[in-house]
Amino acid sequence: MTLLAVAALSKRFGGLQAVGELFFDVGEREIVGLIGPNGAGKTTVFALISGFLAPDSGAVTFRGRGIVGLAPHQICALGLARTFQIVRPFPRLTVLANVMIGALGRRPARHAAEAHAREVLAEVGLEGRRDVPAGALTLAERKRLELARALATEPALLLLDEVMAGLNATEVERIVELIRAVNRRGVAILLIEHVMRAVMSLSDRVVVLNYGERIAEGPPDAVARDPKVIEAYLGEPA
Repeated sequence: MTLLAVAALSKRFGGLQAVGELFFDVGEREIVGLIGPNGAGKTTVFALISGFLAPDSGAVTFRGRGIVGLAPHQICALGLARTFQIVRPFPRLTVLANVMIGALGRRPARHAAEAHAREVLAEVGLEGRRDVPAGALTLAERKRLELARALATEPALLLLDEVMAGLNATEVERIVELIRAVNRRGVAILLIEHVMRAVMSLSDRVVVLNYGERIAEGPPDAVARDPKVIEAYLGEPA
């Protein structure tokens, strides 16, 4: 069953067509990779889906409901959460408090929000750091905290924007296993990532953007062999 549907989505910034007539969908419990060269429009797509930008035209449907025009917090309340490429926790608050902020949306009682936040921190491997100020975390830990803050909102669909950027190979593998575990418990995932080995191993399907337009979609192996995709990443052959 389709969870998210994007139809004819378009966005311009002045003379730049950032996203043009984009169509794709995400099914329940599915992992879909959204890839493309730098500047292809991927993060703009996330901003359009999650309500941080308004499209010029097109539709976004989540759980059968049109969500264009809703504020980000309203979209989050429906069950669609996102992470951000640049991780910005509340640095002076503890790790636990950062995650509780996400949990309070569905669990307004403090004790319930704290209990859920502790569960999420255990899931992402940060339970031992819960009383540390978020500003004292390493990059890898901040990435996990960003994921935990989104998970605390109890999403049905999670949009992950480069959660592996800047991590070493061991840290990437740990994040891959964490994403798989989150998906196994029923959360669908739309993933922007430049670590190709990881995104290809995780994704059920891959959507490829170039200059804001979809140039390929399908199973990872087929997309990796697509001449249009190879050209987009490597340029035209001499």
